Order: sequence, then structure tokens, then C-alpha cells
Amino acid sequence: MRLLHTADWHLGQTLHGFARDHEHARFLDWLLDRLEDRAVDALVIAGDVFDGQNPPIPALRLFYRFLAKAKARCPALDIVVVAGNHDSGSRLEAPSPLLTEMGVRVVGALPVGEDGSFAPDGLLVPLTDGHGRIAARCVAVPYLRPADLPPLTEEEVAAGADPLIEGVRRVYEAAAEAGRRALQPGEALILTGHCYMRDGALSELSERKVLGGNQHALPVNVFPEDAAYVALGHLHRAQAVGARESVRYSGSPLPLAVDEEPYPHQVVLADFAEGRLAGVEALRVPRFVAIRRIPGGGRFAAPEDALAALTALELDDSLPRDVWPYVEVSVELPSPRPALREEVVAALAGRPARLVKIALRLTGSGEALAESAPLADLADLAPQDVFLRLYRRHHDGDPEPALLAAFHELVAAVQEGA
Repeated sequence: MRLLHTADWHLGQTLHGFARDHEHARFLDWLLDRLEDRAVDALVIAGDVFDGQNPPIPALRLFYRFLAKAKARCPALDIVVVAGNHDSGSRLEAPSPLLTEMGVRVVGALPVGEDGSFAPDGLLVPLTDGHGRIAARCVAVPYLRPADLPPLTEEEVAAGADPLIEGVRRVYEAAAEAGRRALQPGEALILTGHCYMRDGALSELSERKVLGGNQHALPVNVFPEDAAYVALGHLHRAQAVGARESVRYSGSPLPLAVDEEPYPHQVVLADFAEGRLAGVEALRVPRFVAIRRIPGGGRFAAPEDALAALTALELDDSLPRDVWPYVEVSVELPSPRPALREEVVAALAGRPARLVKIALRLTGSGEALAESAPLADLADLAPQDVFLRLYRRHHDGDPEPALLAAFHELVAAVQEGA
């Protein structure tokens, strides 16, 4: 049996105000081709299908169009979708009466029995091979919120056990046991999850720390050793977890922030034979829209150098607007330069590119502007006091009258808007 594992589509996402529907449509068309030409038997989407809990209509249209086309082109394909922390589990599950009839299983929340307790058998999805035989049992665990977790015993509390980590462990123990009860000889046990694992490589600009953040990162031993494969979502960088090659994040198919530009984005093909993982192959997703970072490599440039690099930037005038590259400019400043944005915009005016971000750093401090606020009780300070303290921290003397006037104009605009 061949399974394709993907996650973190974030349909409906915008990059600094620019909609990404075109990129997502191109990715989904590419994925349809891979499902067909690589003879995939099962597709697992491990959470964060959408970027928000109330996805826009174009994002919903992309998702359902994809499901319909996937089943039309690959009628025997088993599809499993679990909710991530960005998704609304109930909204994702709402069309289940229709989707289940199509062979699409959606799990938005943990199933419960008549007594209100966790019913792990409701997570089980049989996956079939190319001959129609059941080759695996997928235990489709969605993103777990603290309210989903069972309470600790008094003994565990007294021993100082972490309620989040141990609660997740118990959910997976019960879920895996339900899967084992259903397993027949030669079938693989496959789990899903949307969670933050210990020692995972993060993308700080686009990932929310779930459950309790770093201190509640899950150890890989929450997943049983007899699981043939664990298909994870949440971290956007593709990676195996710890020393277990069978526990994997597929990564996101698109860079969801500019700092995700350098590393490859992919989906994962996993082959199974006789109940075991037989091989893993990463399929690189093409970059449908380029991200150009000036000067590149996370470095900062002097204003004149950055503007010169923008002017020299080679761009393709024949590109349609939907595929114009995104541009980030990182500038270091020895002193404030109020007209910088206008200068950057002018350097790109009339050219086929989309400015998504200007990152600033004050020379001499080693800090980005957003990180260099003074340590003070803001409730005791007027806005001008905060501004003056910050200015004096990085520069000699006081700001010029024109800059101070611009600051007061900004404060007035914010206060009037409030």
C-alpha cells in the first residue's frame, strides 16, 4: 500500500495582505497529478487544511473541488482528513454525511460515546491497497485541545506529572489500543497527529505554539513503538522526530512566511508491506511564486545598497500578476529614515513584483526595531515618553522636530481610529 502524507495547507492564507489562492490551486493540481501518476492508495491530510476557523469562500471552493477531482481521477483512493489547530473541527466535519459516501473520512474532534466519554473506535479508518484489500488501520487523531485530555489521577498529580503531556499520552494509548484490536495479520497501524513535538525545528513567523508551547512539547514516546507510521502536522519544516524515521512531519507545501523560503517544501510518500513501513520518499513541491529577499540569507543591508539591489533585481515582465514574486527588503539604519518606505516603493514602481515586508534593524544594537522597546511600565508613561526613551537608547540627542511631529500625527490617527 502506498500512502501520501501532507499537512498544513493553510488554504485562505494571505502573505502580508496578498491572497495566495493561485498558489494553492497550482499546488492542488500538482498533487492530483502525483496521486494518479504515483499510484497512491491513501491520502492523509494531517491538519491545518485552512488558515482560519472561518475560511473564506474561495478556500472552501478549492478544498471541495480538490476532493471531488481526487475521487473522480482515483476512485479507489482512501482520503483521511484531520483538523489542526487553525481549523474549526466542527466546521470541517459538517459535510461528513456527504464526504463519507465519497470515501473521504474527516475527523474534527475526538468521538464520544453515549455516556460522553472518549470512544476511540470512532477514529479508525481502514485503508486499502491497489487490490482493494485492507492493508492498514489508520487511527485518525485530530489536534487535541486541553479540554480533550483526561484528568490525571491523584497519584500522578502528587508525582508532578505534566497534565498536558500525560493527557495526550493517554489519548494515544487508548487510540492505539483500539487500532490494535482491529488489526489483522499483515496490516499496518498508522496514527495521525497535529501537535508540537520536542526538538522540532520551528518556523517562528508562521506557527502558533500549541498546547503549552515549548515547555509542553511532546516527547516522541507518546506514540507507541508498534506504530508503523505516524503522520504529523503543525511544523512547517519537513522532518522526522527524534531517532524515529517513521514519525514524521510532512511539512507545508508552500512557504507560509518569508523566513520559510530557504528550505524545501514537500509531501511524503510512504510504502507499506506486511504491516511495516517499507520505504519513505519525499516529493518536492514546485515553488509556484518566488520569494526574493534583499539582500538575502537573513542579512540586512545599508539603505543605499538595498535600494541599488532592488533597482538591479531581474524580473520577468511577461509574468501574470498572480505569479509576480514576493519581495522582502531588510535594511539596517544608523538613524531613522522616515522616507524609506517611499524610496523602496519607488524602486519597485511599475515593476512585476509585490513588496510584502520591509524589515528594519538599528545598527549598533543588533536588534530589530520590534525587539528594542524600553523596559518600563507602559501604564505610567505617555506615548511621547516611550518614543523619546527609545530614540535616546539608540541615538544621541533628541529627534528632529519633523520626526516628533510625525510621531504625534501617528498617535492622533491611532487614537481617533480607536
